[in-house]
Amino acid sequence: MEWQTDILGEDFENCTFQATSSDGAARLATLVRHVPRTDKESAAETEPRRAVLFLHGWSDYFFNVELAEFWTGKGFTFYALDMHNHGRSLRPETPGGYVAHLDDYDAEIAQAVAIIRSEACQESGSDSTRVPVTLMGHSTGGLIAALWVSAHPDVVQYLVLNSPWLEMHGNSMVRRAARTLVEPLARLRPQAVLRLPERGFYYRSISSSAEGEWFLDDRYRPPLAFPVRAGWLRAVLAGHSRVARGLKIGVPVIVLMSGSSANGMVWQETMRRSDAVLDVNTMAIRAMALGPSVTLERVDGALHDVFLSAATVRADAYARLARWIRGYVDYDTLPGHSEAGA
Repeated sequence: MEWQTDILGEDFENCTFQATSSDGAARLATLVRHVPRTDKESAAETEPRRAVLFLHGWSDYFFNVELAEFWTGKGFTFYALDMHNHGRSLRPETPGGYVAHLDDYDAEIAQAVAIIRSEACQESGSDSTRVPVTLMGHSTGGLIAALWVSAHPDVVQYLVLNSPWLEMHGNSMVRRAARTLVEPLARLRPQAVLRLPERGFYYRSISSSAEGEWFLDDRYRPPLAFPVRAGWLRAVLAGHSRVARGLKIGVPVIVLMSGSSANGMVWQETMRRSDAVLDVNTMAIRAMALGPSVTLERVDGALHDVFLSAATVRADAYARLARWIRGYVDYDTLPGHSEAGA
């Protein structure tokens, strides 16, 4: 792989690769890794490091340096994947954010995991199967991550979900009605843009160009998100249906989400301390059915992306995630315990 300095600075590198999906299409994706200068200057490790791979949400890209530093500080090699038609992988000739089937992401996720394990082995000279990998996903990326782990058992050892989009607002009846309405158009004109109300409330709460604290590159994350296309919505609704039928995820899962939602077509101050995108109560119900070992953490005051919340709130979220890491990942790799996934 040819790594180059990333837009996030000298502690980050990226490489772009093509992955061929089951439909025969080759799609472009970009893998980002956190390589602090202290790591670059240190000697190669004698044991393979554990690693984490982060999947962004829809109409998004990886930019959270603090998140990478958290994982690195816990002894993980941190990677993030800008999936095809998103972020660093955007190309002028392709529609931003579009995917016809969520399974179209499978090949690039699998290839990213293979790259991660290959690099760990080159550094340590050890067997790649000894490298435990955690998959982390936010929002639509959380839905994609959950579906991928369910469809590829025993490939990764842990799953971390940050406000995953597991169901439509309300309940499954809303989803079924929406799917019935969008199906004819999605079949005939999958890239047709749906004229839906545009809200920039979440962007307002996080972007430093509005009223938030995070720098967002509008080339990669437009303020009002990408246009919603019929085929994309059909793909998401189909993913929700798969979640509702049960994913039977066999690895430990943690789901972090806000304690409340604030929806509506008019700005409310509660949107600064709530999930202004998804229904957290519906999310919680779906989350507890993901598999037999699910930890649910509802973080009061959190935004849709829990790790973009106010400093005190995200400190709480990081503390909860650190506790889960100690209880599951650290425990599994203690001397005397079997390797995760072995």
